[in-house]
Amino acid sequence: MTAQFGKDLLIKLDLTGAGQFETIAGLRATRISFNAEQVDVTSLESEGGWRELLAGAGVKSAGISGGGVFKDAETDARARQVFFDSETPTFQIVIPGFGVVEGPFQVSSLEYSGSHNGEATYELTLASAGALAFTAF
Repeated sequence: MTAQFGKDLLIKLDLTGAGQFETIAGLRATRISFNAEQVDVTSLESEGGWRELLAGAGVKSAGISGGGVFKDAETDARARQVFFDSETPTFQIVIPGFGVVEGPFQVSSLEYSGSHNGEATYELTLASAGALAFTAF
């Protein structure tokens, strides 16, 4: 994968539940992480005393975070609604030069801040809430 612009890492939210994805506006920074729990099956018979892991086991999860400035009333309102209603709508995460991850996420954290002589900003954190699909570019 060649170098990519960070601004091309996008978090998109299904606004209506009908597959109408819109980029959450005003994001300045985004981050995604994938995790998989390890299931240790090491025993006295493990070759050379090396740890053995059970393939395909354990809980998989993804976490996404982003922060930025307010720019679009529609996506801002939808993100707030998702948080306060504890919804798990479908999101798309566009990873430049890699592909698109799509699936249900819960807004697990929504923070607002601002300083006297600066812009108001927000940060949100998403936690995967079901099976995710990956489509490579």
